[in-house]
Amino acid sequence: MFVVDTNVLVYAADADARFHGRCRERLQRWRQQSSAWYVTWGIVYEFLRVTTHPRVLRMPWTVGEAWAFVEALLASSSLGVLAPTERHPDVAAEVIEELPDLSGNLIHDASTAILMREHGVQRIYTRDNDFHRFPFVEPIDPTV
Repeated sequence: MFVVDTNVLVYAADADARFHGRCRERLQRWRQQSSAWYVTWGIVYEFLRVTTHPRVLRMPWTVGEAWAFVEALLASSSLGVLAPTERHPDVAAEVIEELPDLSGNLIHDASTAILMREHGVQRIYTRDNDFHRFPFVEPIDPTV
């Protein structure tokens, strides 16, 4: 059980990305596996933001192209989307109490980490070193 972060999805989608081959290969394996893996809606929308942004990708996608990629992911029978439950406010409060220095751009990563904790998922495949700030999360670099 693990979460796949936005940057891994972007590398898998962007043929010009340095880590494209490795991330695309991993994504293809995950799509075919029978065990559970996850994203969040925040990760999905961030993927759409990044892949359609002309200052991020040399050849940005249309929103339709980016959404088609997301739809292909969501068609994987083993992929789930982590969503808040009735416990979400309590779990968020716990994390904020444990990590009172959260601010700025870390809030987006915190929302992913909070959902992970809420659903009992510890591992995240990401190249974002900020996930090391959450002691209950095990970040794994998919490119090594």
